[in-house]
Amino acid sequence: MKQLLDRFLLLQPVWLPTLLFVPLLYALGWLAAVPLTLLGLPGDQVSFTGTLMSFVLFLLVMPRWAAVRWSASQPWAALGISKKGSINRSIHAAGLLRGLFIAAGLLTLITSIVLIGGWGRWLGHIDGIHVLNAVLLCLGVGFAEELIFRGWLWTELNRIIGSRGGAVAQAVIFSLVHTRFNLGLAGMGGLLVGLFMLGIILARQRQADQGSLWGCIGLHGGLVAGWFLLLNDWLQLSPQTPSWLVGPGGDAPNPLGGVIGLTCLMTLFLIQRTAVAKADRPATGARNAS
Repeated sequence: MKQLLDRFLLLQPVWLPTLLFVPLLYALGWLAAVPLTLLGLPGDQVSFTGTLMSFVLFLLVMPRWAAVRWSASQPWAALGISKKGSINRSIHAAGLLRGLFIAAGLLTLITSIVLIGGWGRWLGHIDGIHVLNAVLLCLGVGFAEELIFRGWLWTELNRIIGSRGGAVAQAVIFSLVHTRFNLGLAGMGGLLVGLFMLGIILARQRQADQGSLWGCIGLHGGLVAGWFLLLNDWLQLSPQTPSWLVGPGGDAPNPLGGVIGLTCLMTLFLIQRTAVAKADRPATGARNAS
């Protein structure tokens, strides 16, 4: 099995394993999930179970992928998940908290504008089940998607087409994968732009965090979990709220596709330019010293 995997990883041209990897994982996950219906798995859960199995396979393959494709002796460090030493652990923890704080700030700004403009009403309910679901969304979606997009995919694309092209390409793929294509041209276009900007911002966040992925996990997961709680417990949007303002999606709008969300993302993008420049400065100084 190891030899078969190595042959796949070394396929030429160099981009071929990158292109085929995720479709093969999904196919294998689905093939593993379908027989479980004979053991009582409901048919409507086959897709979710297959996706979960695909991600488990992804985790199992990553160490070998990093070793063969990237010549990385510490695969999880190359992916931005872990490094040895208590100092590095504190960097990851600080990055996670910083990402959560940024997400909270963005959602607070969006909510404040909605309330001040009279497009919503604050409810402030607290439901324990919803809070638990939000925590699972934050850790599950944030960890899984950031490991795939800003961990594995961005590293792969950096090596194939360079860091700048890789950052743009991963953001394009991220936006296309997450866009809902039943929203109409205007709604779909706004959401594509918003998701693309989020993909760029998350890539910049990893740069600002010196390669750690935990800031991205906190930011991405915090946005997903926070918006879930806002829509389900804390905020009631007015039916008259225009979709161009708060985002497309009807009763479950995605704020990234609205004017408020896009404005907030652009503001964060501009702020990040300073953070990334500061993060790059020590490395530049070290290179000059050497």
